[in-house]
Parts: sequence; structure tokens; C-alpha cells
Amino acid sequence: MKEYFENLTIGAFAKTAGVHVETIRFYQRKGLLPEPEKFCGSIRRYGNTDVTRLRFIKMAQRLGFSLAEITELLRLEDGRHCDAASNVAERTLKNVREKLADLQSMESALAELVHACHTRHDDIACPLILRLQKGE
Repeated sequence: MKEYFENLTIGAFAKTAGVHVETIRFYQRKGLLPEPEKFCGSIRRYGNTDVTRLRFIKMAQRLGFSLAEITELLRLEDGRHCDAASNVAERTLKNVREKLADLQSMESALAELVHACHTRHDDIACPLILRLQKGE
């Protein structure tokens, strides 16, 4: 079922999208979200297009895209530039895999340190603290 939102204040827009008002303002400053004209006095109003765009941005962030990459994807949002979008996604996938390898290395090192703590004998200094102090 498609949701319809029109004539939202920035507060209602933020609530609908599940973000803070400052997040919307930040994305506007970065050029990711347009800043609507002020109608009805000094109140800006947001609608379906804005909600859809903000959800796109948040989903892309959850998948590991940087704001610069999201800006690129937004330029391709008409869906007719799949090769270009794929290139952006391939770069992001490479970065995610590199981060994953780093996290696996960190996990291994931490597991080793925790194991050293649990298997220490006597009242000698904590192996974890000693190794961190030595920069190991």
C-alpha cells in the first residue's frame, strides 16, 4: 500500500521519515534534500517526493554508501543509468568488504586478548592492559 504525505511541516516530515529535524537541515545544507519554498507565511511544507527521497538516502546510508556516493545515486534516480549506479555500488561494496576484513582482524585480536585474560595465572598484571600499553 502506497503512503501519501502532503503538506507536512518539517517536524511532521522528520517524524514520518524517522529522523530528527536537524538531520533534514543537514541534508539540505549538503544538497541531498531540496529546501521547499515558504508558503503560508514562513512555513516550509514537504510531501511524498521529499519522504521518498529521504527514505532513499537513509537506506543508502544503511547499505554503506557515503553522502558523496548518495549524491551520485540521486543524480541517477530516474532508473535509466543502471551501469553508472552499479559502478557506484561496486566501489561501496569494495569498501564494505575492506571494512569487514578489518573488523574480522579486530575480532580475532580482541578474542585473543580476552582469552589471555581468562587463562592468566596468579596475580600477574592483566595481559590485555599490558599488550595495549606496549602497543601490541
